[in-house]
Amino acid sequence: MNIVEAVKTQSDAETISRKLTKNAKGNTLYADIWRFGINTALRISDLLSLTFEDVSGDKLVIKESKTGKTRSIDLNSSAKAIVQQRRKAHPGHTYLFEVDSNRAKGKPVSRISVANAFKAVGDEMSIQLGTHSMRKTRGWLMHSSGMSIELICKVLNHSSPAVTMVYIGLTQAEIDATYHEFVF
Repeated sequence: MNIVEAVKTQSDAETISRKLTKNAKGNTLYADIWRFGINTALRISDLLSLTFEDVSGDKLVIKESKTGKTRSIDLNSSAKAIVQQRRKAHPGHTYLFEVDSNRAKGKPVSRISVANAFKAVGDEMSIQLGTHSMRKTRGWLMHSSGMSIELICKVLNHSSPAVTMVYIGLTQAEIDATYHEFVF
């Protein structure tokens, strides 16, 4: 299994979104997946299976495919805007992130194509980027803004804060820096 990273700044996350659109020659599909994934912290398997019916209100209620747990997610303004833009641009689609090609008509975009698009941008930016980077980025940005590990653990639906700390990629250098930031 490849190790993927969290994107550590909102600026880099926005740059990735722009590059995903540019690399897709103006098609916003991968950028929309990236942004929606960061906003909802869903696993890629759950993200790609979403239908427009699933995201029709202010809340998304989903049974996670990995854990079997039911999650309720408040859709923020950015997530709602993505849904509205995609619905307007693709009124005949069933899935929020559906393929436009004739070969796969009526199916959601594949995990492999998303992974390839993310990897290409990650290579450009020297970041190990993959489909899990959206969740990791959400967790990291929450952590760096001062939110507790316990709250991030709940958002990511992890079993323990220890799992969350490893997941978001707290490094030894960041831990070491605390000894110089808090001097008594």
